[in-house]
Amino acid sequence: MNIDFSYDEILFLEGETGTVGVVKVAHDNKMLFIATQDNEEIVQFLEKDDLIAVSNFKKDKRAIRAQAYLTREEDSPIVILNKNHPSTKRLSQVLSVGEKVNLNCNITPGTHPEQDVLCSCDSLSGLSIVKTPTGVELNRKHDTYTIERF
Repeated sequence: MNIDFSYDEILFLEGETGTVGVVKVAHDNKMLFIATQDNEEIVQFLEKDDLIAVSNFKKDKRAIRAQAYLTREEDSPIVILNKNHPSTKRLSQVLSVGEKVNLNCNITPGTHPEQDVLCSCDSLSGLSIVKTPTGVELNRKHDTYTIERF
């Protein structure tokens, strides 16, 4: 299933108990900094049509927009937690950045330095989101979505 949207729009994929917002990186030669639990920093180089996906467990579109904005426009780094870190239980949203994002409800939020997997609610789990030049391609049909101005 293909969904087209522009650089100044955000795609909201809505699930029963959570929402995932997706925007394009929209800038050439963008770098993403990822702080790991090993006190290291990974630099990920991004293309203009790569994706920033934010998963929110409270269905809060305003929070999704804010996190996407901080990552895209303010170069806010991503922080990766250890799986046993107490804050993983308090995360209300997490994000992933890259050319493909696989949603999964069976992972610990905020603990994956690989940017191709993202914690989501049950009803969105198993959904794969892949960048296209004009939007995204989903690996299955998903009718509950909206596109809004970013």
